[in-house]
Amino acid sequence: MPETEITDVAMRLPGMRVAYEGDAFTEASLASTWTEQLQSWLNQAIAAGVAEANAMVLATSDGEGRPSSRSVLLKGLDDRGVVFYTNYTSAKSHDLTVTRYASATFPWYPLHRQVHVRGEVEKVDIKEGAEYWASRPRGSQLGAWASPQSRVVDGRRALDNALNSIQRRFADTDDIPFPPHWGGWRIRPDTVEFWQGREDRMHDRLTYVRADDGWRIERVAP
Repeated sequence: MPETEITDVAMRLPGMRVAYEGDAFTEASLASTWTEQLQSWLNQAIAAGVAEANAMVLATSDGEGRPSSRSVLLKGLDDRGVVFYTNYTSAKSHDLTVTRYASATFPWYPLHRQVHVRGEVEKVDIKEGAEYWASRPRGSQLGAWASPQSRVVDGRRALDNALNSIQRRFADTDDIPFPPHWGGWRIRPDTVEFWQGREDRMHDRLTYVRADDGWRIERVAP
């Protein structure tokens, strides 16, 4: 990019903003559980045509508190928490193994909405993981076997060669087996915040907070 274009973008940044005009989001409108509320907003995001409405930004930290974030796909949702799948040798899995805690954000920008989920994590049991694995496209299954996720590789050719090798390995196999190095993580939330953009940056932020006797609702200032 030419230097003049970089300078132009930098100068425009302070004035770049969107006017949020969402409807009021009140305590009275909340579902009885965070799970129901998340399902409701997720359904609305899907109906509105939000691309990959089940995408969430997963944040983890290593043992020294250095954070990392990346997008993953929500693949399980119930009262226990939210589930995504990955390689257990990946950087994110190393972080989760050490800290046992994570946060995830659903960024539904077209709806001026976000949902933040924070809590302890646990591995999904093998039976549940295998059921999800069976639903994945064959190409995705082969890719999970082939990729040494998060490791440094010697160019794109190394990845292509790895995939070609796995394709030959399972060429005569109808059902690709469930990899021992791959599976799900579940975030068991202690807080789930629902964020609705409002005029003049006076956003509505309503949070389900886990308590000894269940869940309580808190409103947080924008």
